[in-house]
Parts: sequence; structure tokens; C-alpha cells
Amino acid sequence: MVGVGFFFAKKSQPDLSVVNKLNLNLFTPFLIFSVLSQKNIELDQYLLFSFVAVLVVLLPGLLSIPLTKRLGVSWRTFLPPMMFRNSGNLGLPILLLAFGEQAIAAAVILFLIENTLHFSLGMRMLRTESSLLSLLKIPILQATLVGVVVAYLDFSVPQPVAIGVEMLGQISIPLMLLSLGARMAQTQLSDIRLGLVSAIWAPLSGLLSLALVLAMVLPFTGLSKDLIAMLVIFAALPPAVLNFLIAEQLNQEPDRVASIVLLGNLSALITLPIVFTFVL
Repeated sequence: MVGVGFFFAKKSQPDLSVVNKLNLNLFTPFLIFSVLSQKNIELDQYLLFSFVAVLVVLLPGLLSIPLTKRLGVSWRTFLPPMMFRNSGNLGLPILLLAFGEQAIAAAVILFLIENTLHFSLGMRMLRTESSLLSLLKIPILQATLVGVVVAYLDFSVPQPVAIGVEMLGQISIPLMLLSLGARMAQTQLSDIRLGLVSAIWAPLSGLLSLALVLAMVLPFTGLSKDLIAMLVIFAALPPAVLNFLIAEQLNQEPDRVASIVLLGNLSALITLPIVFTFVL
């Protein structure tokens, strides 16, 4: 599906801004609400999993600070792509394909953690005057709050409504893959050296961070083998396309960020299969 999006964009040069906005503000929130409001989802089971995931997002930023001087790049350009990974366009579909429908709750939780931190901490890193209250206006986070409340109150969503919400949510993942391919086709390289270094360092810093966290956490409590495997894949994901979109919007060296994102996602064709051989 990524390939279909890539070749379609090469041939037709479509403007996907409306499609991406629709997916981000409509279909993906429906997917999140559908998953979180299901009766068989026990959110308490994922507290430790979520804690580890948060650290896997934050620690690569700290580990990457020394590299900014060596590479001669602004930390505002380099750190966000190292921290905020492609858990939507790539992570959700990959985890579902690898682990089946039973993985959807964990996959959505990883996506929510990454996006919540990206829209809060990530935006503050690039634009210090942004308000944390603006988070409440983001449809993805609104769907998260409503879904969590419904789950904890044990409220039964009427079946016709639940079916409609689920059908709308199912549109989001194929659309994410098509959008990723199209964005890769439309992105121009401007700093190959930075992109290549980032393509190696992004998964490496994520996996190193995960190893450090697991070394501290596992002796005291346990995570299932499948949850650890999902965290490994999450840690090895390439930078999120959203890094480029935000950099472009805020004029934070968008060409250099585009190189980081594009080469990082292309290199995932090599790195992710290697990771899969160890965790599956």
C-alpha cells in the first residue's frame, strides 16, 4: 500500500493535505475511540507498558544532544525526529500484521503516547509559546479522553453506533499507508549526510533507550513476551512524517528535516526486517 501511494503520487502529483487532515481529525479518532471503548480492553494491564513507552520516546532526545554539535545541526531540527516515531503510518499496520487483532490495544496505546508527547512536548520544543491547553482541541486526544472514560465507566456503546464507529476507524490504517508512500514520493533531499546518520541513529538510539529501561524495570516486574516485542519494534521505527509537516509549518529547517524523515523511512526497509527476525 505504501508502494501504491508512492507511484500514484509520482504519476498524479496529488494534493493530499485534505485527505491527511480528514484522516487525522476524523478516521483516526474514530479508530482510537473504537479500540478504547471495547469491553475486552483492560487499560490497567498497560500501565507499565505505557511507562516504558514514554521513556523510549524521551530518552533518545537526551542521547542525541551530543550529536547535534558534531553534525552542526540545530537541536530543534534534530531531536524531534529522533524522539517521535512513525507509530501511525507504519507502527499501527506493522504491529497488527505481526501480532494480529489482539495487538490493536497495545498498538493504539503506543500511537497515543507518541502523538500526545509530540503535540505537547514536541510543539513546545519548536515553539515555546504554544499552550498545553491547546491539546484539548486535538480530535485524537479528545477521542482518547472519551474512550478512556467510556472504558472505565463500563458504558455500553449501542451496537449500531459501535459498528459505524468501527467502520470509520478501519479507514484510517490503509489511508495512513497510502499517505506515507505519497509523502515519500513528494519529499526532496537536501542533506544526504544528515539523513544517513539519522537513519542509523534513530533506531539505534531507540533500541538503546529501551534496553536501558528494561534493564531497570524487568527485575522488579514483568512484561509479556509479546509486549516486549512490540516495544522493540516501536523503538526501531523511523521518524514520523509529522516531524516534517510541523517543521514546514514552523519553518524549522524543513528541507533538512525532510532528509531525516525520508531516509529514515527508506532505511526502515532494511532495519525493520532485521528487528523482526529477532522478536518474532
